[in-house]
Amino acid sequence: MKLGLTCPRFDWPGGPAAIAARFADVARGAEDAGLDSFWVMDHLFQIPNFGAAEDPMLEAYSALSYAAALTRRVTLGALVTCVTYRQPGLLLKQVTTLDVLSGGRAVLGIGAGFHEDEHRGLGFRLPPVAERFERLEETLRIAKRMWSAEDTPYEGKHYQLSRTLNSPQSLSRPHPPILIGGGGERKTLRLVARYGDACNLFLGADVRHKLDVLRAHCEAEGRPYEAIEKTLHMRVPDGQSVDESVQRCGELAEQGIDHVIVALPDPSTDAALAHLAALARQVA
Repeated sequence: MKLGLTCPRFDWPGGPAAIAARFADVARGAEDAGLDSFWVMDHLFQIPNFGAAEDPMLEAYSALSYAAALTRRVTLGALVTCVTYRQPGLLLKQVTTLDVLSGGRAVLGIGAGFHEDEHRGLGFRLPPVAERFERLEETLRIAKRMWSAEDTPYEGKHYQLSRTLNSPQSLSRPHPPILIGGGGERKTLRLVARYGDACNLFLGADVRHKLDVLRAHCEAEGRPYEAIEKTLHMRVPDGQSVDESVQRCGELAEQGIDHVIVALPDPSTDAALAHLAALARQVA
């Protein structure tokens, strides 16, 4: 099983001036602990699960670029990019740039988006759910084209690109892995089977059932089920022991999960990083 860390909070003592150093400690700490991946959320306001809207929140791809300069091995991605915040051409350029500057370590984590308050607050339109999924699928099609040898127009319902030029191309071949977040059985998991290299579920989902649904979509799309990495986002509460975390990872592995992405209350503390290092050793 692979292990990753997501850093969802930036409300550290010392205010904004302290964020860079603490975030650097987290990124380096994840790598030093032996983890496989490092993630941030793609939110513009903090979300209720992790704090108040007024709490500090970094823009995802700026933060990942900073993390790329601090690390050498871990893969880097947003868990997950909101499809409504960036035009597809810009998003693909951002992920390609991250991949090139990190030496081929970028992941495109992407989903349909949901957080209405930050959309309204900063002037983004939040389309109806059906339209968001249409935009997500078009973005995935554009990603496949921009990460190929094609340099041709794209004409979709929501996006029109007169030239899908992407230079430099990504170092990851054939392209950075595409992770699609969410467990929706009719749309999201179908898109995983059609376009994705990985899915992302949340702890508490009926993992076996969701993966059975994904397997059926893979069969319908002619994709090998084994080609999809099965990832899961797991929050570790205060006070949970390393043994309890190891046991939970073992249970998830038995259910079919390949890659657990951990969220800790404050991943910058020495205790949190020691927990991650011990967890990585025991899981390995």
